[in-house]
Amino acid sequence: MDQLIEALWRAGGSDLHISGGMVPKIRIEGQLQDLPGAPRLLPDQIDHLLAQILPTEQLDFCRSGQGDLDFSFGWRRTARIRGNLFRQRNSLAVAMRLMPQEIPTFDQLRLPESVRRFAQASQGLVLVSGPTGSGKSTTLASMIAWIAANQAKHVITIEDPIEYVHRHGRSVVNQRAVGEDAPSFPEALRSALREDPDVLLVGELRDLESIRVALTLAETGHLVFGTVHTNDAVQSIDRLVDVFPGDEQSQIRTQLGLSLTGVVYQRLLPRVGGGVVPAFEVMVVDSSLRNLIREGRTSQMRNQLLVGQAAGMMTLEQSLSELVQAGLVTHQDAVARSRHPADISRRRAY
Repeated sequence: MDQLIEALWRAGGSDLHISGGMVPKIRIEGQLQDLPGAPRLLPDQIDHLLAQILPTEQLDFCRSGQGDLDFSFGWRRTARIRGNLFRQRNSLAVAMRLMPQEIPTFDQLRLPESVRRFAQASQGLVLVSGPTGSGKSTTLASMIAWIAANQAKHVITIEDPIEYVHRHGRSVVNQRAVGEDAPSFPEALRSALREDPDVLLVGELRDLESIRVALTLAETGHLVFGTVHTNDAVQSIDRLVDVFPGDEQSQIRTQLGLSLTGVVYQRLLPRVGGGVVPAFEVMVVDSSLRNLIREGRTSQMRNQLLVGQAAGMMTLEQSLSELVQAGLVTHQDAVARSRHPADISRRRAY
């Protein structure tokens, strides 16, 4: 397994997929391809590889069909591996992502200034959204790392699994893995109320109780970061509200209107010349947006993003246009990732 991970790292890939009856595949700049020189693997060979990185009881848990398994571990002091083990066709398969050990800085990620300011907020809820593999965890890790290095705070992260390992710096950073350090996201969040936190990071806001407690924490003077899987910034708000029964949604919209500080939506695009580069949609919640949230008029919020550049807002199309104009991505790739392709400028700045 170590050799497969090394081959992934040397190839500049992001993900490794191992499944019975096929050559291991890696993802490079968003595209899957065979791992060069690797043989086709049979199920018993995969079992042998997995036994090198996971304990027997975890392998048996998946073999028995009780469920899949998230895991993470450090690799050669160079990177961390985040993986998911699951069953398919009565045998084990695994998907693993290679993550750098060093957390990228704001500048390395090309984070907009308005996104950087979210890390400096004293309280409120900040959502980072996007599809799987869009760099949400890395953006959040960068913000937590900045807080730890520059502010004296008590930071608690609740993750499944832990992806980036943080240094304490000026802050105290306690990282809790669901399934190891806490039984569930809601339980870890409820415990956080008794642990004197200043900042919390919730790996994913996907269940009613986690969202409810996160809103309570954001309302009571804490800065809370969380991720959601959506297709734009505005949809992130609807996603949280829709988790609740109809008779509670008005109250949740009111709480969001009071506590939401900002929403970041992001996508990764192939970079001209190799690598990837993020594009962002940024919502900085002001009084106008708070009213729209409380009144459930989220369909009107995109117009606020279009005219809110002075406050640091931007649509995904504005971000994509900047990348095209800077020669960092092609117009074709930008259009392919846009929901409003007519808004993307073709002009390249020289």
